[in-house]
Amino acid sequence: MDLHWTDGFVITVRLDGDTAVLSANREGLLSLAGILTALADGLPGDHVHLDRDNALEDDSAALIVEKIDRKTDW
Repeated sequence: MDLHWTDGFVITVRLDGDTAVLSANREGLLSLAGILTALADGLPGDHVHLDRDNALEDDSAALIVEKIDRKTDW
């Protein structure tokens, strides 16, 4: 999967109780939109790992975004 990051992106994920809060600047939101588009065009099971070592800010929780086939996965 070909992912593109917009220069200057900032993305954080934090846990607030049982709620995941994803925060991003404009460049981060554009980058996330690209990830979601790439996943939408992919196959069920395609996924992206986002963590401190891969795109997220140092104080972030890890996040996996995965494409599913609604008919069979849930």
